[in-house]
Amino acid sequence: MSTRYASSPRSLEEVDITSPDAFSANGYPYPHWAYLREHAPVYWYERPNIAPFWAITRYHDIQRISRDPKTFSNNADITIRADPEESNTVSSTQTHHLLQMDPPEHAEYRSLVNRRFTPGGLRILEDRIDEISAGIVDRVAAELVDEVSGRGQAEFVADVAARLPLAAICELLGVPRRDWDDIHQWTNETIGASDPEFQQGRTRRETARAGTQALFMYFMQLAEQKRREPADDLMTTLVQAELHGEPLNAVDLLSYAFILILGGNETTRNATSGGLLALIEHPEQMERLRADRALLESAVEEILRWTTPIVHFGRLVTEDTEIGGQPIAAGEMVMMWYPSGNRDEEVFDRPDQFDVGRDPNEHIAFGGFGEHFCLGANLARLELRSIFHHVLERLDDIQLAGDVERLRSGFVGGIKHLPVSFTVR
Repeated sequence: MSTRYASSPRSLEEVDITSPDAFSANGYPYPHWAYLREHAPVYWYERPNIAPFWAITRYHDIQRISRDPKTFSNNADITIRADPEESNTVSSTQTHHLLQMDPPEHAEYRSLVNRRFTPGGLRILEDRIDEISAGIVDRVAAELVDEVSGRGQAEFVADVAARLPLAAICELLGVPRRDWDDIHQWTNETIGASDPEFQQGRTRRETARAGTQALFMYFMQLAEQKRREPADDLMTTLVQAELHGEPLNAVDLLSYAFILILGGNETTRNATSGGLLALIEHPEQMERLRADRALLESAVEEILRWTTPIVHFGRLVTEDTEIGGQPIAAGEMVMMWYPSGNRDEEVFDRPDQFDVGRDPNEHIAFGGFGEHFCLGANLARLELRSIFHHVLERLDDIQLAGDVERLRSGFVGGIKHLPVSFTVR
């Protein structure tokens, strides 16, 4: 995401890395993370109405935590709650999903679907993803252009960025096309529950509950259908799966579908919209990529580093330890700030420059290390390469055509609205 913060904090007390309002108004708090990396890379973050935690902002510290699930457990509330009394959507006690599992349970559950997300497993989907991408951009080029001016106008999130990842994960799960719009609405309510646009007069808790319950009810019905009419899709895989000789229970099955639809839809959508914004804000990089399409693969990696859609995840400390010389007590929480790690000056050359040819680029947009490396990383890369290929093929002179509106969330770095204008190539 672009940086709109005017200046760095002057003290640790001024650091603000959790306010959803600040994320919505200003984008990512890169100056605040940079201040922490320099002055307190392992910082006890204690603020009103926030359950306190250790803020981890350096790349190598994030790497160490991610690779040590024995000391740093996922079996906890792994995202920040602005109000300690309020339930957490991703860490809900009503779900039992991969993000909150430790070894060996995590590997057992992940193995149920892992092969479908390998490069080989996704090969059968490549042509379909490219077909969907081409159709999305062709529609924009054909239907959203003013015949008099010759310029097109699009709301890039709704017209482009949201469409491909939703279609891809729904096709993988076996969700019929007629239900995609409903899935889109319910995931917005679940992830964007703090945002007034998705609340529609409800509280955050009511909004999250409505989205979550709707998704659960839908997947209950879809699971029953796949039991009666099995097909070559992920939902059929889940209803037929067994662990230790027993089929998945209802909570496990629904939790699996729930996390797949959220992870597969929201994060890639926001990398797509944030990636286009980065190219618009760095026109020399846009032209460099247009002139040399061989850079597309490295450009996708740089878009992932630059946008880092998942802002943080936490771990529960299981035994007394230390990070960077700072003692950490058992029972305390550590929060890993992935966008900060992706701007770590000790790891990345010119980290605050957007460079479509960056090499090496060992970013941590997918969590980076350990058993919780993003299951859908190969799918996300495939989608991003495809959609940006077609955008660059068909659309030219892409410019902002209004204000960028960001999601009110400190967990997902989302762009809600990205109005753009363009010409057709």
